[in-house]
This record gives sequence, structure tokens and C-alpha cells, in this order.
Amino acid sequence: MHRPKMISSLKSLLVAGGIALTGAMGALAATAEAATAPAPPEQEWHHGGVNSFTSMFKTFDRASLQRGFQVYKEVCSACHSMNLVAYRNLEALGFSEEEVKAIAAQYEVTDGPDDTGEMFTRPAIPSDHFKAPFPNAKAAAAANNGKAPPDLSLIVKAREHFEDYVYGVLTGYRDAPEGFNVPEGGYYNEYFPGHVIAMAPPLYDDGITYADGTPATIAQQAHDVTAFLAWAAEPHLEARRQMGVAVIMFLIILAGLLYAAKRRVWADVH
Repeated sequence: MHRPKMISSLKSLLVAGGIALTGAMGALAATAEAATAPAPPEQEWHHGGVNSFTSMFKTFDRASLQRGFQVYKEVCSACHSMNLVAYRNLEALGFSEEEVKAIAAQYEVTDGPDDTGEMFTRPAIPSDHFKAPFPNAKAAAAANNGKAPPDLSLIVKAREHFEDYVYGVLTGYRDAPEGFNVPEGGYYNEYFPGHVIAMAPPLYDDGITYADGTPATIAQQAHDVTAFLAWAAEPHLEARRQMGVAVIMFLIILAGLLYAAKRRVWADVH
């Protein structure tokens, strides 16, 4: 091949490669833009947040946790499991032992085998884990357009922005902006990645009646159930913080004793 023709061919390849690279980068940028969502607004949490390192003395609001459990029970549990939580754990929310037994007894669970080798159902007891709404993941997916709803036991710690993200998604349903295509069966959500979520808006003003008489606005329900899910994801948060405070106090006292001992040992050294 003559030199001029070779240079011309190289130029053509470079131009074609540049066009292809530009197109690929544009596609990637568009995909990335579609997969992102604005950070949800920060909320005030009585417990300070499960990922907060500056809330050593903050605790969960038991009344809010009980209301949040009510929201989960009456709304979320129809689709979402919480496989890592047992009914007896609800005593940490302020429920009495008898109340926990009554809550558990509302559900039928499978047990066995019995003496004849057969499985059977019985009322749940406090040591049982929360009953899942579906027998398995495939059944859950089949009932939800091919996508199984996620288990909520650790959902707060499994998402960026933690509590704020869960609260943001629950309150982030909006009418889609002009020109934004929402596929059939989807809903526009301001804080969900990609903005299209398969879950229909789960909360409505006065959709439930709180046992303690608190007005059940969407914001209140979202705040309470998010606090409950934060507790479920980090049930030992308060004990861990108390231990951290005790360790810090011990180290401060130990440092003081060591300093005093050092002063005494070296007092006569000139």
C-alpha cells in the first residue's frame, strides 16, 4: 500500500473510532443519568440515624416504633417479608409479653413434621419469625410482575442515605415531568434510581388508624415505618452506643490514672 493511501486509511479508522467512542460515552452517560436520583432530603431521626457516629446518647422513640410496626403490619407486610425478625423481638418496642403472644397468634405458620411425617399449621408463637407473605421468592415474583419485593429486615442499612432514602422513596411519588416516559405498571418516584418504580404508592393520608390517635398523614406513616425498619436493621443500636460511652469513659479515667502514676514515678527525677 502506498504511503498516502495508508495515511488516508488510518485517518478514516481514527474518525470512525472517535465517532463510535463518542456514541458509546454518550450512551453510558445517558444510562448513568437514568440510573441516578437526587439525594433525598435529610430528616430528623429521634435515634440520630443508624449510620450516625455523633448520636451516642440518642435512643429510639418507642411510640414511633410501635406505630411503624403497625404500618408494616397493615400495609407493607402484604408484599414484603422481614425474615430476620422474630415476634419476641417486639418486646424491645415496648410491647408486653402478653401483647407479643397475642400479635404472634394472629398468624398461622407451617410446622412439623408430626409423628406421622406430615407438616401442619399452627398459630405462631413469639419465637417464630415474622410470617412471610409468600412461600418462596418465585411465588413472590409471580405475584408482582416478575419482580420479588425485597425483604425489609436490613433495607435501611442496604441503601445509600439509609433512613433518608427509605423515607424519600415512600414520600417521593410524583406526576412524571413532561416528556418522561413511565412504562405500563410503573410509577414515577423522585428519589428512586431511574425514577421508575414498580411499587404502587403504599401510603395515603388516613390510610390507617393509629392505635394511639396520632394523625396518620403520609409523612407521619413514612417516618414511623422508617424508624421501625431502622430498629429492625440495627436492634442493638442503643446497647452498642451505651457500650461505646462506657468504653470512652473508661479510657478517659485510665488515661488520668496513667498520667498521675507517671507524675508520681518521675517526680524525683531531675
